[in-house]
Amino acid sequence: MKNRLFVFAGFLITLAAGPLFALEGDPYANESPAQKDERMGWWRQAKFGMFIHWGVYAVPAGTYDGKQIGGIGEWIMLRGKIPVATYQGYAREFNPVKYDPNAWAELAKEAGMRYMVITSKHHDGFTLFPSEASKWNIADATPYKKDLIAPLAEAARSRGIKFGLYYSQAQDWTNPGGAKAGYNDGEGWDDAQKGSFDQYIDQVAVPQVREILTRYQPDVLWWDTPHLMNAERAEKLAKLLPLKPGIIHNNRLGGGYRGDTETPEQHIPAKGFPGRDWETCMTMNDTWGYKSYDHNWKPLSTLITNLVDIASKGGNYLLNVGPTAEGEIPAESIKLLKEVGAWMRVNGESIYGTTASPVGKPSWGRCTLKTNGENSTVYLHVFEWPKDGKLIVPGLLNQPVSADLLAGDVKLEVSKSDAGVVVNLPASPPDPVSSTIKLDIQGKPEVAEPFVSADKEGVIRLIPGDALFEGEEIQSEEKGGQSNIGFWTNPKDTVSWNLRAENEGKYIVRIEAASPSEGSALMIQGVGKLACSVPKTGAYETYQTVKVGEVHLPRGEKVKLTLRPVVDGWHPVNIRKVELLPQP
Repeated sequence: MKNRLFVFAGFLITLAAGPLFALEGDPYANESPAQKDERMGWWRQAKFGMFIHWGVYAVPAGTYDGKQIGGIGEWIMLRGKIPVATYQGYAREFNPVKYDPNAWAELAKEAGMRYMVITSKHHDGFTLFPSEASKWNIADATPYKKDLIAPLAEAARSRGIKFGLYYSQAQDWTNPGGAKAGYNDGEGWDDAQKGSFDQYIDQVAVPQVREILTRYQPDVLWWDTPHLMNAERAEKLAKLLPLKPGIIHNNRLGGGYRGDTETPEQHIPAKGFPGRDWETCMTMNDTWGYKSYDHNWKPLSTLITNLVDIASKGGNYLLNVGPTAEGEIPAESIKLLKEVGAWMRVNGESIYGTTASPVGKPSWGRCTLKTNGENSTVYLHVFEWPKDGKLIVPGLLNQPVSADLLAGDVKLEVSKSDAGVVVNLPASPPDPVSSTIKLDIQGKPEVAEPFVSADKEGVIRLIPGDALFEGEEIQSEEKGGQSNIGFWTNPKDTVSWNLRAENEGKYIVRIEAASPSEGSALMIQGVGKLACSVPKTGAYETYQTVKVGEVHLPRGEKVKLTLRPVVDGWHPVNIRKVELLPQP
């Protein structure tokens, strides 16, 4: 996967609108919307997949020359500046005799995953398949000598699981010429890496992509790190895609090719990518490739709520495992995936084949949607069980037909109110993480315009997930597990929230902001006019709470609060939240 060197560039690639014209070599340039819907159908239904990062880097397992190397495990060659000859020596210890492709595929199936994607070649250039383009492969460089890809493809497909391949098309730290794309546009750290990048593309990347497409017929081709991939270079690879009719590929090829799917990495975008298919890929601990000392496993609750959150925004969840050099998936990964699978066996119908929530992000959890002819089903994923036993689906205007708990198929009372649809719940949730209610409604969802109201303390909290963005650059991003408004580089961009106060009165307005520079100021409009200077906090990750002033809010009236930069002296700032605190 990406290293921190590429986080910013990769993010821009993910969000770029791309050209409005068809690129040469694009196999889907003349595809109709109906044809694309048919091609993407299985992927949109699947929602949940297994990512596998496996290669020679599993031998050092995060340690080189007696030292633990920081960063993600599959980047150890670059991070440790390991010479090519030294790194290639690890291949003599890469002998995965415990590799059981049927067990891997069975684990994916048990977890409720509908597709698998494995690294056929990562940035170290080593391929898990025999290749005529480079001797740096499983058959020629290891004692194992056998293809690792073919048996996994067979095992997956025999269980009804779609099969995909990751391929690092530009970065290659071992084959000459490929290191240019991975090390500051230079020649790498070893003379053995020097060579022509274009020659590398022509003699290694192109023939290897041809090999994997013809040999394994993958359902997905997962490109990675498009650095230095101009249109001419990317076209050489794009032209190969028709070798597998109907293949789905992502947005990381480069050269202006948007592909089929957006690929946010290690975070969940606040609103997904409306109008685009997308897939969040995440690790289960801190690394993609195996590191023997990385035991920072995400709890089950995080994995389940991530899956639900992603589905509620119309995306897919690609969850990673990093096998050992012997060919074993770590025991903690197996345990967690089986526990996710247990949850999916009860709640899977609320994930598979669903689309984004019609009511945004309710305070108690998330929603997913299915349409059934003229009527619809809204799945209510409850993270916070209401103490009073009344679950309100905010703003939903449709007439409810029925409501059932998926766990135990328990019938629930449901009615309408001015606030939305109300479901009467039992005293306690059937699942400690996320319980699902199947709510059938008449017609397609009709939702009142959303607004933010006060929490139980009476505070109106305006967060990135509820924001309305206007502009070319400004957007919600996620850092350190928290969302913030960022990329506010254009002073013409604005951010707004619709809010409503349940109690009339005075409210103190304060903003939690971060800025490495001085001189930025914001206007707050819609609740009167307020202005505040954003203090220099030293970094975009260092926040300070700023009291802006006091406003008067009427009871029950919807108000649109807008943050607008003061153009003079503007420097980008990050905003984590805006709070309106009631005064006695």
